[in-house]
Amino acid sequence: MKKFNIRKVLDGLKEVSSSTPSVQVGPQENHLFHETLQSDHFQLCKTVRHGFPYQPSSMAFDPVQKILAIGTQSGALRLFGRPGVECYCQHESGAAVIQLQFLINEGALVSALSDDSVHLWNLRQKRPAILHSLKFNRERITFCHLPFQSKWLYIGTERGNVHIVNVESFMLSGYVIMWNKAIELSSKAHPGPVVHISDNPMDEGKLIIGFESGIVVLWDLKSKKADYRYAHDEAIHSVAWHHEGKQFICSHSDGTLTTWNVRGQGRPIQTITPHGKQPKDGKKPEPCKPILKVEYKTTRTGEPFIIFSGGLSYDTVGRRPCLTVMHGKSTAVLEMDYPIVDFLTLCETPYPNDFQEPYAVVVLLEKDLVVIDLAQNGYPIFENPYPLTIHESPVTCCEYFADCPVDLIPALYSVGSRQKRQGYSKKEWPISGGNWGQGTLSYPEIIITGHADGTVKFWDASAIMLQVLYKLKTAKIMAWCPESRMLCVAGVSANVIVYRFSKLEVTTEVVQLLEVRMQSELNETDSPDGGGEPTSAHHTPGASPHTSGPPSQPSTSSNNSDGGNMPCLKVRSTPLKQSAGYQVDLVVQLVWVSGEPPQQITSLALNSSYGLVVFGNSNGVAVVDYIQKTVVLNLGTVELYGSNDPYQRQPRSPRKSRQPSGGLCDINEGSATSEDRCKSPTSVLMSNTNLHQFYNGGGRGAKMSRKLSLPTELKPDLDHRDNSFSRSRSSSVTSIDKEAREAISFFHFCETFARKGDCTLTPCLYVGTSLGTVLVLVLTLPPAGEQRQLQPVIISPVGMLVRLKGSVSRMAFLDSSGSLLPPSYDPWYEPNVTTDGEEKAPKRRPVSVSPSTSQELSESQYAVVCSEKQAKVISLPSQTCIYKHNITETSFILRADVVQMSQGVCVACFCANGHIKTLSLPGLRPLMDVNYLPLTDMRIARTFCFTNLGQAMYLCSPTEIQRITYSQETCENLQEMLGELFTPVETPEAPNRGFFKGLFGGGAQSLDREELFGELAAGKASRSLAQHIPGPGGIEGMKGAASGVVGDLARARIALDERGQKLGELEERTAAMMASADSFSKHAHEMMLKCKDKKWYQF
Repeated sequence: MKKFNIRKVLDGLKEVSSSTPSVQVGPQENHLFHETLQSDHFQLCKTVRHGFPYQPSSMAFDPVQKILAIGTQSGALRLFGRPGVECYCQHESGAAVIQLQFLINEGALVSALSDDSVHLWNLRQKRPAILHSLKFNRERITFCHLPFQSKWLYIGTERGNVHIVNVESFMLSGYVIMWNKAIELSSKAHPGPVVHISDNPMDEGKLIIGFESGIVVLWDLKSKKADYRYAHDEAIHSVAWHHEGKQFICSHSDGTLTTWNVRGQGRPIQTITPHGKQPKDGKKPEPCKPILKVEYKTTRTGEPFIIFSGGLSYDTVGRRPCLTVMHGKSTAVLEMDYPIVDFLTLCETPYPNDFQEPYAVVVLLEKDLVVIDLAQNGYPIFENPYPLTIHESPVTCCEYFADCPVDLIPALYSVGSRQKRQGYSKKEWPISGGNWGQGTLSYPEIIITGHADGTVKFWDASAIMLQVLYKLKTAKIMAWCPESRMLCVAGVSANVIVYRFSKLEVTTEVVQLLEVRMQSELNETDSPDGGGEPTSAHHTPGASPHTSGPPSQPSTSSNNSDGGNMPCLKVRSTPLKQSAGYQVDLVVQLVWVSGEPPQQITSLALNSSYGLVVFGNSNGVAVVDYIQKTVVLNLGTVELYGSNDPYQRQPRSPRKSRQPSGGLCDINEGSATSEDRCKSPTSVLMSNTNLHQFYNGGGRGAKMSRKLSLPTELKPDLDHRDNSFSRSRSSSVTSIDKEAREAISFFHFCETFARKGDCTLTPCLYVGTSLGTVLVLVLTLPPAGEQRQLQPVIISPVGMLVRLKGSVSRMAFLDSSGSLLPPSYDPWYEPNVTTDGEEKAPKRRPVSVSPSTSQELSESQYAVVCSEKQAKVISLPSQTCIYKHNITETSFILRADVVQMSQGVCVACFCANGHIKTLSLPGLRPLMDVNYLPLTDMRIARTFCFTNLGQAMYLCSPTEIQRITYSQETCENLQEMLGELFTPVETPEAPNRGFFKGLFGGGAQSLDREELFGELAAGKASRSLAQHIPGPGGIEGMKGAASGVVGDLARARIALDERGQKLGELEERTAAMMASADSFSKHAHEMMLKCKDKKWYQF
């Protein structure tokens, strides 16, 4: 009997209710080939989150498991182990995490939130889950403390009380320390909230409680009274113990540190102001900023470390936040780039009553994580192996490439490794817990991020990890071919830079600059000769080549005779030294025309097989031959239509002169950087016709000319909608009133049937516009070899292929069997001279075109075109529309990609209403429709992208990348791919108390907390005080355990070995104690016999 699948039924209902069905409009039948993709092949789930935790608020470290936990203001938890092992969790309430406490070496974590709830997380499963929660109703949580190897959690509150929670059952104890009993009875003032709780390292029965007002109380848990009270005039921020339990140190709001003896009353034994100016007359130092946290760590061989944050003098205006390390007589002030949120000192032992032996300090900053090596002179920092620098400059765009060439990642890593900074600590990264997953999906993946300062970063994203490979300082919009490694970048000052990849350093004598004049077609009636627009498709008087070094500052006067032609980049003729990696090959600059600045470039693509780069804006299209360094086409958008222009365009008055909206570009050491200006996502959007875009002009599978653009109609609406995308928009494509100009929105190179009824394949360039039109240009290319260097490329407009609703966003081609046709490309070759002085000739393979070249000419191709509203499939060469699907009526598509799945090809779409949809090809059948993510942030619209094999990603915060999958296969294998946070590790031995300390006392005093805090002794807590909420972690833990039986068996074996080892040690200790007792008895008996008959005066 076939299993009933409710998900299929729901998917079917969604398809019926939310979208119109595909319409077969042509004469072709659907029996041409069988569509292999079904709805069973799709499932949507999050995979992993990378980057720095956005708005961090707290931190904790497990010194045995070597795991770091970071909480954020939005209730997120990020857990880090060894490089490649990280995990993301989220509290449902979204309240800020104010404190984290590990159950050390137990695989559990306690989190306290600003909504006065406490949660217990189970970390013994690959996806941690909450086991228990406790919600306080009448009191606000301010501080938590969980002693090592204890199951009783102390919780301090804003009212000054201390409650105790059993972390096993998460039930409150009836034992409560009330504030009025802790302070002196004669004191009528409230001591303020509890800011610190910790037990004496040498006596678990003594608890120190710090109140904000400056009062510290040493509480005896057994006698239920205060042993000592310590009062200070200034507010307390933190308290730290000396490991012997005889002294503690407090940090205060006036920048002072006070040291107290436990048995001392009255005044502290020492008061210092580390950063205060010491007056000569013996008066108090000037007050400083508050010391927010202090830690006191001891060593066996040297002076103790006192480490604190804050405390700087008030007159140090503009000084960066600092961490101060005091060690003996030396004081080191370590400046940080961002404000300090928290810091932790990493020590060799988890036991608080032993010498701490600190070896590193983890400093959590607002936008960075820094680990300082305390063991080396100068306190160098460790090189951070986590991908936490995504936000180094705000991300403006990103792209995701799955199934890249296998040699690409090693090549990028080899040149990127030369960019690394020096001076890091030589030691290994100290956060080293967890184990990597055993994933079976192992194809190369690359993520590229573009940033506001013009940099582009290449990341290795294989096997759900992320590691930076290479950083290039370029500009805003780019096209990239993974196979040829050609890179093309468009800057905000309307310039295009072409890069070649080389593993060798080179000095370039001249870098050629091409100046291109692109003028609005609507103004040509006023000045037909002023624009320099060509009348022939391959005649380009509007381009003027220059050989130059790197362009520098903008010129204020014209280099040409045309007074209105004002170039943005000024040429320079000095040699340019370029390091290994991407090196400048050609610069193209759009220039001022008739006093009007060039329009921003909205689309960009390249093809390494044809040797062409194409870019467009609201004025038209330009094609550059980067092999011959010439402009081969410069046409206005109207001229692309020829006589078949469907729109009634009215001449428009020239717009007023204005400056370009972006910064100007400069090339320095092989990189082009725009003005280092960080823009918010909204300001970036509003200043451009389209968002900053990535493109991939060549590649395999679905890696075609990639771009991300918002619909042009969205731009004027944003002022009235407050970034809300829920309202319906008019999508009329015939009204020119809504469009200032018809901008170029998409390019695609391919080898196909150019004209209706053609029987031969021709290299073509397809151009998509913001009004939904797809136009065709035929490319006539010289033969490969020497003739390609000499003969010109000829480009001829053919006319319009199809029109759709809304701006064209994606295009792809299928062969007659339904397989995706990859664009042609040339493989990469080393362009520079080798070490033996010979230039490596390009290994020119035959142009890798579609499988259709070997097919019979009677067979057809299928063009897939997506706009912001609909998708169409066109049969070639008949140019008939055989399928049409209106993807959305009430919303619009932000991103669409034609992607290669392991079972076939499909269209993947992300709509502004938050729906992620997939459609079959060529039939455009809806396969998946999931309401995944409401678009509440422009950042998501700018960064969402799909790639092959069911992978996708977007920026979920300014600092973090969220990767998702829409592949059923990946979802099923995800559990195995994820790393394990918890690994069985034996807890280190407790410090040896020594014979005399054990005999005469003085060692650490243990406490039976169960006897004190249990229900029998302390009674039940008030039910109205807090509410217990069981979590789903138990069920999830069972699922996780079921998926890793082998791991559980291994843990059980290790646990048995540990138990046997401990039993053996216990037996040895028992035998040693018995021998010691026998020896002591024997000596005592001998002493008694010797002294038996002596008189008192004989002693």
